[in-house]
Amino acid sequence: MREVEVSAVLPVYNDLLALKAAIPQSLETLEAIAPGRFELIVAEDGSTDGSTEFVRECEANDPRVRLLHSDERLGRGRALNRAFAGASGSIVCYYDVDLATDMQHLPELVEAIRDGHDIATGSRLLPESVIVRSGGREIASRGYNTLVRTILGSSLCDHQCGFKAFRRDRLLSLIPSVTADHWFWDTEVLVRAQKNGYRIREFPVQWRQGEGTTVRRKDVIEMGSAILRLWWRLHVEKS
Repeated sequence: MREVEVSAVLPVYNDLLALKAAIPQSLETLEAIAPGRFELIVAEDGSTDGSTEFVRECEANDPRVRLLHSDERLGRGRALNRAFAGASGSIVCYYDVDLATDMQHLPELVEAIRDGHDIATGSRLLPESVIVRSGGREIASRGYNTLVRTILGSSLCDHQCGFKAFRRDRLLSLIPSVTADHWFWDTEVLVRAQKNGYRIREFPVQWRQGEGTTVRRKDVIEMGSAILRLWWRLHVEKS
């Protein structure tokens, strides 16, 4: 049985076209980072577009690829929790399947954990970041992250960038306290990690908005409500 240092996770829901590009590019990049010592886990969350069958074929042809399928829709947060719990590497990371964050940053992401950080996260909102996205997404993102810093006391600039790595043992000790099961998972993990004294490295990335990505009014309202719910839980826990 081969030793695994790095477990990379691709959260997937009806992303067949993106997977066809993401899997080969991921394997190439990961092989350069941890030659022969990585696994690529596709956390496939109830897809109906053929994603499951495609990844199963990849898995049969390449032992470095693992399919983690769910018949029911778990949501992004629960799917990530499941994947990280089943990962073999001491370093776990995930990134969006559309590769919105340039894969040139993956070595830096993993190296930050090797250097002793508990969490590393890419940021689209640092001065050195290079991003391409619509004006609506930009305004919504900056407004959301300002609320997280103001209400939840975070010192980070970007909480929702889908490009993060963790020391697996430290992440697993934190997950039981995380209640978010979908998009707010990223923010809650970072906020709770800071309150528990985790070492976090945030660094600038090149990022481009994926095709078909939109911000809906419903999403903005739900994320705002999630911030307030977490504030309440953190204050109740203190009392």
